[in-house]
Amino acid sequence: MKRPFIAFHNKKGILCYTFVLSAMSLLTSCSSTKYVPADESLLNSVKVKTESSYRDVNTASLRNYVRQMPNSRWFSLYKLPLAVYSLSGRDSTKWINRTLKSMGEPPVVFDSARSVQTCADLTQQLKNEGFLDAQVGMQVVKKRRKADVTYLLEPGEPYFVDSIDYAVQDAEIARILACQDRSKSLIYKGMKFDVSKLDAERKRITTLLADSGYYRFHKDFITYQADSIAHSRLIHLTLRLSPYQQRDGNSEDHTRFWLRNISYESGNPNDSRLHLRQHVLNECTHMQAGRPYTATGLQNTYNHFGRMQAVKYTNITFSQVPSTDSLDCLIQLQMNKPSTLSFQPEGTNTAGDLGAAASLTYQNRNLFRGSEVISIQLRGAYEAIRGLEGYSNQDFVEYSSEAKLQFPRFISPFINSHIRQQVNATSEVSLLYDIQNRPEFHRRLLSVAWRYKWSFPHRHDRYQLDLLDLNYVFMPWISDTFRKEYLENDNTRNAILRYNYEDLFITKIGFGYSYSKDNTAFKSNIETSGNLLSLGSKLWHAEKDALGHYQMFNIAFAQYVKGDFDLSHAFLIDQNNQLVLHLGIGIAYPYGNSSVLPFEKRYFSGGANSVRGWSVRTLGPGKYKERDGRINFINQTGDMKLDLNAEFRTRLFWKFSGALFVDAGNIWTLREYKEQPGGQFDIKDFPNQIAVGYGLGLRLNFDYFILRFDLGMKAVNPAYEADDDEHYPILHPKFSRDYAFHFAVGLPF
Repeated sequence: MKRPFIAFHNKKGILCYTFVLSAMSLLTSCSSTKYVPADESLLNSVKVKTESSYRDVNTASLRNYVRQMPNSRWFSLYKLPLAVYSLSGRDSTKWINRTLKSMGEPPVVFDSARSVQTCADLTQQLKNEGFLDAQVGMQVVKKRRKADVTYLLEPGEPYFVDSIDYAVQDAEIARILACQDRSKSLIYKGMKFDVSKLDAERKRITTLLADSGYYRFHKDFITYQADSIAHSRLIHLTLRLSPYQQRDGNSEDHTRFWLRNISYESGNPNDSRLHLRQHVLNECTHMQAGRPYTATGLQNTYNHFGRMQAVKYTNITFSQVPSTDSLDCLIQLQMNKPSTLSFQPEGTNTAGDLGAAASLTYQNRNLFRGSEVISIQLRGAYEAIRGLEGYSNQDFVEYSSEAKLQFPRFISPFINSHIRQQVNATSEVSLLYDIQNRPEFHRRLLSVAWRYKWSFPHRHDRYQLDLLDLNYVFMPWISDTFRKEYLENDNTRNAILRYNYEDLFITKIGFGYSYSKDNTAFKSNIETSGNLLSLGSKLWHAEKDALGHYQMFNIAFAQYVKGDFDLSHAFLIDQNNQLVLHLGIGIAYPYGNSSVLPFEKRYFSGGANSVRGWSVRTLGPGKYKERDGRINFINQTGDMKLDLNAEFRTRLFWKFSGALFVDAGNIWTLREYKEQPGGQFDIKDFPNQIAVGYGLGLRLNFDYFILRFDLGMKAVNPAYEADDDEHYPILHPKFSRDYAFHFAVGLPF
């Protein structure tokens, strides 16, 4: 009797899916030409292709030169923005018609003149890429007032550079170019003739000369002459550098300028004082009096002053000393208001428990006249907790106070002034005291941290060093009900639970690295805790407590090592669609003075940024299945985590975007704990313990932030007993059992 039911259930889902697709097809096709003039055609599709395979021809990038593209498609299938626009009526006085038109996208009417110009643009671009004999044809197929356009590329064979000559009429510049490292040149004999590389070489030489004092030099002084060699596909290239043209038409050598004076003044009309120390001004200025003018130094000066929160606006001007090769530099700085006070309310949702929070923040952006920023924040939060029994109070209350002091430079005796100028660095010290009162217990956290953050100009990576991060966690009160049921009950035997409700020291040292360029982002972090304390305890033969732990001030300290790695890449399909892949790996191992990882350092799975077929903290570890929901937030944590995500993102209409996603992953423990049966990582069982979820999402993009709504469904559930329906929900779907809804701010990765 079971199989017929499954077949009926699946047929029902297929029929529903088919109905939705049919309705969308009807919506997007019947009304698509509503606003297309009777004698015109809707531009339905555009293709750019070659008749044969060319390794050096990228048709995807050449689509950027197409002057007219069709209406955007939902998931590359349906022109939903056009359909929304077409739903509007012609009476513009009605608000519903105006709203639909503003949310939708008007039809793109085929323009033959722009298509002809596109052929010319594509031909020119192919020639710029070295295909000097290229030709581009166009094929237009019209049917039912819709036009399908195909641009056929015939590139031919590419041309190559046979030889390069330099014609530089300025002797001093010729000497500078002769002394440069030739390996840095972007043009060379044997390269494919490519206009973009020729232009990049112009920019490189211009930068070289601008950094050598040539204040008035620009790339238009550099031109090329390309002569083809008869009966071949070879080109003789000549780079010409012209002299400086005076206003009277005469020419002269380019002048190399030197900096005479560098001065500073306030840009504030009502305050002529500069509220920055001279040492700070000098450190931010990457130009020196008595040295040649440098464009890179100018840009770095702008960048360093721009990083300072005390500075609102920077303006740098140069004036030539008459009849000399000297420049005077004036740096004007307009300062921000030194102090601000802000209030920020917020809503909270912790595992389904709703609440509210508010914070009051005071900030001073120029504490010691060096753009040091001190901020003091007071925060309060309240949540109504559901599902607790046997406790007199059902509320969660939190109060915290935090102070941060940031320096826009390295604060260290081991960093010299040269390194300080080459690096964009921030030093930060922070102090936090947090009070949490729950019905089950009261928890306090005292945290002190000192860290450095830095990056290099014109690079895409960032670094962070947590030199010192001390956390003292203590429990001043635990309710009798919680203590008897979970901490002292022999039936629970929950070592993880007991460990995380004892007073604890965490002394962390960590290093983080991140890289972001184009559509790729990588983040990593490695941290360790307790090693120095453990070494000191052994050297001094310190005593251990009853559980075999060394202590500091009669409080056990944690000892572990932890590493997190996160990689994501976006494949751009077109301007409205992209496929994003994500990999997240985390692993932590308690050792020495710890047999259990502190709760704050443990991993959990499920939720808006993990495997979205599960609610937050409801997946894993391994094939562990929770049977006591009252403490699953402890049991469903682990020492190792894996996240694999694929998300297809598309623009819908107005500020709405959609997503289809597939998530996979889980968490595991590295040690075996009796209270988490099936949770330990085993390479043999690893493939069978990967959870898989799928679903769709809706996003509202308000530019400054994104509201995200994701509906996930379980596909493969590793936590099952003997019921195949529960093991493979994708084959036996049950909405009430398998769905998870998530609301979040920002994208998941």
